[in-house]
Amino acid sequence: MLVSPQTYIFKSMNFIVKIISLGGSIVVPDQVDTEFLKNFLALVKNYLDAGRAKKLVFVVGGGSTARNYQKAYREIAAAPDNDNQDWIGIAATRLNGELLKALFSDYCTDDVVTDPTAPISFKGQVLVAAGWKPGFSTDFDAVLLGERFKADTVINLSNISKVFSDDPKKNPDAVPLDKISWDDFKKMVGSEWVPGKNVPFDPIATAKAAELGMKVIIAAGKDIENLKAILEDRMEFFKGTVIG
Repeated sequence: MLVSPQTYIFKSMNFIVKIISLGGSIVVPDQVDTEFLKNFLALVKNYLDAGRAKKLVFVVGGGSTARNYQKAYREIAAAPDNDNQDWIGIAATRLNGELLKALFSDYCTDDVVTDPTAPISFKGQVLVAAGWKPGFSTDFDAVLLGERFKADTVINLSNISKVFSDDPKKNPDAVPLDKISWDDFKKMVGSEWVPGKNVPFDPIATAKAAELGMKVIIAAGKDIENLKAILEDRMEFFKGTVIG
């Protein structure tokens, strides 16, 4: 049985822990987006410097690095399988994780987390996590870390600003949603995980978050002012979709 990290990390102070699932598509849309990362770094540092009790967990995806290498594998391998594709994607998330850890080096003093179920040290204000094992996306890792650190919300930042009622590329009548229930969202994304599947929040993570009664906020990751409003809990100024 794992010991909850709160028993030794948070015993002397009440910390505010926020979980952010940071889509690889905004970190590495094609090449590494250095301009976004500079703005993101400045925002996060300002947020953390306003109070030592604030802590952030970043769970980062693989972005175009994962997609490009997975595509190459599928084109070359005689019989590509999902586990190998997942391991390739996981390697990309860990590379992105090391980049984030280096950028937040003054705030992140622990190793990149690659197993959300293992003992975790969280001594700094930032903890960076990456992919875990085949069959699970970084969205799922974010939910497990949210459960572990007693966070009731996962902030999911990607290249979409809202969840739509249907695929807007296929259905011109699809409309953006401010809120959606887990039951309705499950119908939308299905129940099967496929490496590289393009959905706002993956099906396995969806099932786990619904089971835990969590909320997930879907928002455009590169909208820095919007992210600032989310971090500061100024939800009247928030643009995005709340699931749950």
